[in-house]
Amino acid sequence: MNSASTRSADVVVVGAGLAGLTAADQLTRAGYDVVVVEGRDRVGGRIRKAEIAGVSVDAGATWVAPGHTAVRDLASRLGCEFVPQFRPGKGVISFGGRRKTDGITALAPWVMLDLWRIMSGLQKMVDGLPVSSPWEHPHAARHDSMSLGEWLTAEHALKDTRKFLNVFSLVHWGAPVGEVSLFNVMRYIKNLGGIEHMLAVEGGDQQDRVLGTTYTLVSRLADTLGSRVLVDSPVERITTVGERVTVETGKHTIEAQYVIVTASPAHRSTIEFTPALPERHYGLSRSWRLGALSKAFVAYDRPFWRDEGLSGEGVSDDETVFLTFDVSPAADGPGILMVFCDGRGFDAYDKDERRRRVVRHLVHLYGEPARHIIDYTDFSWGNDVFAPGGPNPAVGTKAWTTFGPFLREPVGLVHWAGTETADETSGTMNGAILSGQRAATEVAARLASTSHDLSVVG
Repeated sequence: MNSASTRSADVVVVGAGLAGLTAADQLTRAGYDVVVVEGRDRVGGRIRKAEIAGVSVDAGATWVAPGHTAVRDLASRLGCEFVPQFRPGKGVISFGGRRKTDGITALAPWVMLDLWRIMSGLQKMVDGLPVSSPWEHPHAARHDSMSLGEWLTAEHALKDTRKFLNVFSLVHWGAPVGEVSLFNVMRYIKNLGGIEHMLAVEGGDQQDRVLGTTYTLVSRLADTLGSRVLVDSPVERITTVGERVTVETGKHTIEAQYVIVTASPAHRSTIEFTPALPERHYGLSRSWRLGALSKAFVAYDRPFWRDEGLSGEGVSDDETVFLTFDVSPAADGPGILMVFCDGRGFDAYDKDERRRRVVRHLVHLYGEPARHIIDYTDFSWGNDVFAPGGPNPAVGTKAWTTFGPFLREPVGLVHWAGTETADETSGTMNGAILSGQRAATEVAARLASTSHDLSVVG
């Protein structure tokens, strides 16, 4: 797909994840000449597949909620189908080394009451938050001045309530409660449809998976763009001179009218902009760091936990493993557990030690049969050589109210996309698609205006 080149286009899109491919697809179908440049040697961004026991699995973005219409519309167009996330049976929960079945309902009654109190209070604060400009909320500065952990302390949350909210924080932001702004948590809860929706499988955020993997969806979309996608081409410089912008990689120089950058805010600063971006855009990059969330997959001859009436859903405060799901392709095997791992207790170790740590805790959760694995694979997102980090930014205190307004504000001929910039379903594949559509619409309007101005002059 790549060869050394100097070329021109109407628009250059930086990044071949769902946001970038969506923007390129929309502009191409509108008749514009588009080039997509991608730093990795593959398309997909934070969508990545892995293989275990002969089965393809999602090492990155995985689930699609019922209301994720942008993903569902794209899947329908590209001939992709969905399969429900397996959930029949009881969940397992382990806090402080004490394993119990019945999932969250196995917690002590007073903990359940406290958890309901805390989550209800948090949801009540979220309800009045504006979606498009959350920093305009009258209490934005106060909520942004404390972490989720500090708020839990102020609310006198019980120890097990805090542990459960820590798992909630790890899976969504790749960081513990003490490292994420309360306001950032509120903003995500608002645009994802509420806490209950975020926790639910059936009818919620974890309802369905793409048959095969989500990489099937993104690769088919990339195929429609063909040679317009240039991989293994990290962008080094973006230079604006007059009414033209030049994008340079080590292999390609492309001159265009506009550029759409879909890299996460944390990684925008890896590109040299001339003229330099306004100072607050660099502050945005520094403060919008991505959390660390990694995944492991463990395969067995068959999903033995189902024999015991277990769903494969496990919640834990282990230093390595904090969440598991059953992603087995069939009841007769292989049995596959998808394991979410805290990067702080995972990423620093070699693969043998990572496997040992994961299997050890699965034995604790699912019994001695969990020791007899037939295959193992994992991916440490915090160690990704191109753009390390988890699925969403672990935005710290005071960052939203200071830098939030610049998250998607265009700078001259440069526009921004990426799931972080979406007002709805931010942090999901659906949000990525919506952000690409929004950026493409912005640029198309400017292109149409320029075309109109030229025709009038002519």
